[in-house]
Formats: sequence, structure tokens, C-alpha cells
Amino acid sequence: MKYDNQLRYAVNIIREYDGRFPLSIWLKDFFKSNKQMGSTDRKTVAELVYGYFRLGFNQYKNIEERMLAGLFAGNRLVEMIEYFKSGKDHEFSIDKIFPWSDLLSDGIDHGAFCASFLIQPDLFLRVRPGKENEVGDKLKAAGIEYTKYDGGCVALPNATTSGKIIRINEEAVVQDKSSQQTGYLLKNIFVKDVWDCCAASGGKTIMVHDLFNEAELTVSDKRESIISNLKVRFKEAGINKYHSFITNLSDTRAELPDWEYDLIIADVPCSGSGTWSRTPEQLCFFKPDKISYYTGLQQQIVSKALTKLTAGGHFLYITCSVFRQENEDMVQFILSDKSIRLIKKELIKGYTEKADTLFAAIFTNAPAAG
Repeated sequence: MKYDNQLRYAVNIIREYDGRFPLSIWLKDFFKSNKQMGSTDRKTVAELVYGYFRLGFNQYKNIEERMLAGLFAGNRLVEMIEYFKSGKDHEFSIDKIFPWSDLLSDGIDHGAFCASFLIQPDLFLRVRPGKENEVGDKLKAAGIEYTKYDGGCVALPNATTSGKIIRINEEAVVQDKSSQQTGYLLKNIFVKDVWDCCAASGGKTIMVHDLFNEAELTVSDKRESIISNLKVRFKEAGINKYHSFITNLSDTRAELPDWEYDLIIADVPCSGSGTWSRTPEQLCFFKPDKISYYTGLQQQIVSKALTKLTAGGHFLYITCSVFRQENEDMVQFILSDKSIRLIKKELIKGYTEKADTLFAAIFTNAPAAG
């Protein structure tokens, strides 16, 4: 009976949820309104709902049939699987999870990428310089199993409440492993003035500060609330010296400060398709015609930002997208400016490591010799 009730709750949620808000936020509000549900019920129902969306574009007769297929595909709720076990196969096709294989960036294994939707991603931290021993000791004392990677990267189980164990932003930053790897493209370059032109929560700016702690930092985004939140995070991270301003770079009329930068980071708005294993509901509600919408934004932002790049400076373009149009095609758009030269581009295949998949390319405005 318990499992039947949990399944019924999950089915009702799918009937009500319309994708306008992130599923994680919507579920929190739902559980607040249904206080009769205990913590075990909430966790189980959430797992069922996410499992439903993880099947992507597989088709079923009804919600319950699809939800049970997701339950068996995820293979995490062992007792519930045993309860609903029957002679009927709960089939699904890996390849139907993500149907747009022809739109993928070069080098992505479509089958492996689809399979990654069935695996719970890890929670990643980037340990701040000098805090490695302190963070490691705290995680061990809390009995938290973790995996260490190069560059201060730590992987934890997804549900870990790391903020109760370590001081977030001061000792370690919550930052996906693939996002951390974009920092390797900045090796062996000179950095004096940095502009993170789509700063969002500021994770990459903190990373740049840790890589080049003498660099002058400037951050911008299009909403005051974003910059306000970023300032709180910088304070926690011990970053007190920086410049900030609000601007919408997708608006050709946007005014920019009278300053140039030798490193511009453009982690541009995109489809977010490389992060959908964390937010599989976005996969199910996505329409491929949105790709052109994002590409238009990216072209406007890049064109505006490049006007502030110093001679010999570097431009780092980043998306969390798996779509060729937002990645390789945008590289060609950037190179249409004959003063820009590509140094390196890289598809960071997080789908093989329980992480996000990102695309990054580093450019310089010094034209090639000859």
C-alpha cells in the first residue's frame, strides 16, 4: 500500500507540472503543501518523478506505465522495484532518450550521452588554494565518501549537504568538474584585467581569482538581482576588490565602461543541454527551434564583448550545450572577425564522468603570422 500511494503521488505531480519552473523548486513547494508526507515519501516520490523525465522521448500508453519503466531503468529504489515486479517487461530505448543525434557536437557518443541521463550526477567542489587538508579532514570526520581529482576537484554523492560540513565559497566552491576544467585553457597566458561578462553566480570569476590573484576583476550581468547575489558570494569567498556593472549584452544599444580587458570570459546563455542529466525535465520540454534563439543571443553577446578585448588579449567562450550550432558553429562565427585567431577548442565530455558536458574555446585577437 505504501508504494502504491507513493506512485499515486508521483503520477499526480506529473499531471500538474508544466515545466514553467525548475522541477526541484516545484517539488519543494509541492511537499510544503503536503506536510503529511514524511522524508522517505518525499525522497521516493522525487526519485519517481525524476525517473519519469529521465526516459526523455520514450513513449508509453500512460503516465503510470512510463513511471514504472523509469523506476526499473534507474534501478535505485530496490524495495519498490521488487514490489512492482511482474512478468511484464518495463522496456525503454536508450537511443530514444535524446532524439536529436544529428544536432550534436562533433565527438559526442550519442548512446553514451543518452545513457548518462539514467545516472545520478555527482556533486563537485573546487577546493580553494591552501584549503585542501582542511576540507579533506572535515569530509572524513563527517564520514563522507569522496573522490579527489587534479586541481582541487572533489566529487561527492549528489545529495550531500556540503554546506553543513565546510564553509562554502570560503573553503570550497560548488562547481561542476567540467566547469573547473575550463580553467586549463587559461594556462600560460598573461592576465591583468579580467571581465566575466555573463558572470551569473560568479563561480568562474572566483576560479580566475584563484588562478591569477593579482588580476583586476570586473563582473557584469543583465539583472541587478544577479549582481547582488554575486556580491554576497564574493564576500564569502574573501574577494573584496572588484568592479561590477549591469548590462544586457544582447542589446546592441547597451553601453559599456570605457575600459579594455586582456581576458574576457563569455559563459553565454545557452540551451543548457549539457546539464540535462541534472534537470531531465528540461530535456522533455525542450523544442529544438530554441537553439536558433540561443545562437542569436550568443552572436550578439560575443560581438559586443569582443569590442573590449585588448590587443593580444584572450577571449574564452563557454557553453553548457551539446548542440553543434551553439558550439562549433559559434567558433566559426567568432572567427569571421579576421582579427581573431583560435588557440584551442575543447568539448569536455562530462557525460562519461557523472558531470556536465561543456564546450569551451580560447581565442586571441592577434592574427596568425603571414
